[in-house]
Amino acid sequence: MEREGEHEAELLRQANRHWSSPLGGVLRELLAAAGGATEFLAQLQDQSGDAAAAPWLTVLGRAVARGEAAPEVLHPRVATVAVVLLRNEFVVRGVPSAPDDVLVEIVDEVYLPLVRRRSAS
Repeated sequence: MEREGEHEAELLRQANRHWSSPLGGVLRELLAAAGGATEFLAQLQDQSGDAAAAPWLTVLGRAVARGEAAPEVLHPRVATVAVVLLRNEFVVRGVPSAPDDVLVEIVDEVYLPLVRRRSAS
């Protein structure tokens, strides 16, 4: 039997591999160098927002179709909250790669409760 949140954890693992790669290292350095360059950070978010939300919205859409979540969870901000928290690990904490227990914690302690709460509303 599959653990609840396993699809979400796998999506975070994929994102973690990307942010841990040499290309991810360049992105981390650019973000660190940008510091307070809000225009650059806003541009980066605009370019990555839809692409980052798509796989998460697919997973959430399947949960809605199975009756496990309410349609209210199909919102890009809800969909990307786990990726934003992962990105925070790299940008703010400066980690070269997030440990798997951090990824599982993001899913179990933040993402799933958020989805459940929106479904209960």
